[in-house]
Amino acid sequence: MPLDQSFVGRVYPPSPPYEVGREKIREFADAVGETSAVHRDPEAARAAGYKDVIAPPTFAVIVSLKANDVLVEDPELGLDYSRVVHGDQSFTYARPIAAGDRLVVELHVDSITTRMGNDMLGLRAEIGTDEGEHVCTARCTLVVRGEDA
Repeated sequence: MPLDQSFVGRVYPPSPPYEVGREKIREFADAVGETSAVHRDPEAARAAGYKDVIAPPTFAVIVSLKANDVLVEDPELGLDYSRVVHGDQSFTYARPIAAGDRLVVELHVDSITTRMGNDMLGLRAEIGTDEGEHVCTARCTLVVRGEDA
């Protein structure tokens, strides 16, 4: 069953704050093989001009995926998550994510298209601090495989 086109343009309320911790940044850096000291050592990060250790660029996926859950769990959309494949992801930064940031995410449904029996959801997560500073825009495409796929 095709996804409801009326969801295009929908904006979900901001998420609860996600507090970014040094340990979470280090764990993520380890997981993606990032070895730079700015992800582990506060002094190295400050020497490089940051307020604290900074997260690798793809760290934003952690908070953006949490925001996607609101859409995925919305019963009105009728999304069968067992058929979802992550199709694309990009990040545009105003500044790096740093330890101590309290991030909130506002999720936007930018598009729903159908191609070859598959629905594609174009999502945009506007990530900022709980004080209103814009940090990053994360875009992703979720592909909902058709029933014949």
